[in-house]
Formats: sequence, C-alpha cells, structure tokens
Amino acid sequence: MELRLLTTFEKVATVLSFTRAAADLGYAQSSVTGQIRSLESSLGVELFERLGSRIRLTEAGERLLPYARRMGELAEEARTAVASAAEPAGTIAVGTMESLTSYRLPALLEYFHHRYPAVRLTLRPTLGDETRQALRQGTYDVGFLMEPDTEHEGLESEVLAPEPLALVAGPDHPLVGRTGLTAADLAGARLVGTEPGCPYRDLFEAELREWAPPFMEFGTIEATKRGVAAGLGIALLPRVAVAAELTSGTLVALDWEAPFTLFTQLAWRRGKRLPAHVRLFVEQARRLVREQSPTG
Repeated sequence: MELRLLTTFEKVATVLSFTRAAADLGYAQSSVTGQIRSLESSLGVELFERLGSRIRLTEAGERLLPYARRMGELAEEARTAVASAAEPAGTIAVGTMESLTSYRLPALLEYFHHRYPAVRLTLRPTLGDETRQALRQGTYDVGFLMEPDTEHEGLESEVLAPEPLALVAGPDHPLVGRTGLTAADLAGARLVGTEPGCPYRDLFEAELREWAPPFMEFGTIEATKRGVAAGLGIALLPRVAVAAELTSGTLVALDWEAPFTLFTQLAWRRGKRLPAHVRLFVEQARRLVREQSPTG
C-alpha cells in the first residue's frame, strides 16, 4: 500500500467528502477518486459506500482507518527525525474559541511567528463539542477547550489554567453596588451573551433556567461587551476578556460568584504520536498560557 493512497483515504474518511478532501489536499477530485479506487483494488475490498451525494465508510474502511492514521503519524515522525533542517517546520491545525484566541493566545502566536517562522499555525474557530469531535477524527492536531470537565473520551488533555469569570454590567446598571447577589436577584435583568454552545454562556443559562430571564445574543465577545456597556443588559464573560474595561470603568464587575469553574485546556487525540513541531507547540502553550494566568 502506498502511503500517498493511505493519506488520501484518511482525509476522505475524516471529512466524508471527495470534493472537500480534494480541496484540502490540493488535488483534482478525479485524482482523489482514482486514488481511492486504486487502494480498494489493491486491498480487494470497498472502503466507502456511495449513498447518492453522500458517502460513508464500510466495515473494511472502519478497520483500515486507524492503521492509515498510525502510518501517517509514523511517516511524519520519521521525516522529523531525519530532517536536516535545524528549525522546526510543519503545519499545526489548532481548534480554538474566540475568547482564547483573542485574550490567551496572542503571546503564543507572536512567539511562534518570530521564533519558528517555518511552523505554520492554522487556527480553526470552533466550540467544545465540535473541537473534540475534530480532534478525535484527526482534523485538528491540537485543540484548546474551556470546560468544567477535564476528562474527555478519546482525548489526552492538559489543564493549563483555571479560567476566572466575571458577571459584568454597565456603570449605571441598577445591580451595580449591590452585594451578595444570588441567581434569583438576576431574574429581572436582561442577559447579553454569545452564541449557544459557548461553555460559560450555556452554564450561566442553565443556572438561571428556573427564573428564565431572556437572553439577547450578540454572537461575539466584543459585540457583547459593547452591548453591556451601552446598558442593554449584563453578561458573564471570562475575566481576562473584560480586564481592560474593568480597569477603565467602562464595565463593572457585579458581586455574584459563578457556582461552576471552567478550565482552559489543551487536548489532542489519545494515542496520537505528536510530531516534534506539535510537541514544541504544546510545551510553549503550557508555559505561556500558565505564565499569564492569575495562578501562573
């Protein structure tokens, strides 16, 4: 079996689309189709079921996939081991979320840009469930999570830091200055938040479900902060994302303690052999994110 054919098979099996696999690999779609047929012919089995415009793996394809991934990882490890270049090189697909990309990762991204220019970081904006699924499928090399749970099926994960949250309001909001706020005290407040699926948004909504306050969705953190500053409601956000506004007085932290704790984590597929440049990324993420965290 040619490694090139197994690489193409793994990509098609991951995205379940010949068209998308061709685009990702830089091939014509006919070339991808031909490579899969060559692999099926050499093995004497069908690897995909064609269901109209959709495809899915056959039982034989399911059995082959982990071997294809392992052989691809071994090939990458071998290339790294014998490479003559002194500098680390390669591409890293990183799953992340807006709050981490904007407020936790700039130092890490800047460090790699200047120190390791041959390492190409591709940031993929996704939230928890989607990030975990992409890691299990091998679409992402590593992924940043912000979750209350630190164990994830099929993944290795490392806690980088707890992520403090702040319930914020505009300076003229009626809840500003009140002490010992409870969830019931927030029942009459209008809530401003990012999209569903965001971990702190979902946990906050679940905590207040008994009182069912309405949520005004702004999508992004920056839009959410502007809406809160304009007096449209209150929002629960990572403290690192509102640090500048709290310092300037544009936003005020309310006296309410979230009954849950989130942890910023870095994860990758369990059993995956990380190439040298990916291991370097993990090491520097561990160092830089921890250094800038409140407990770092």
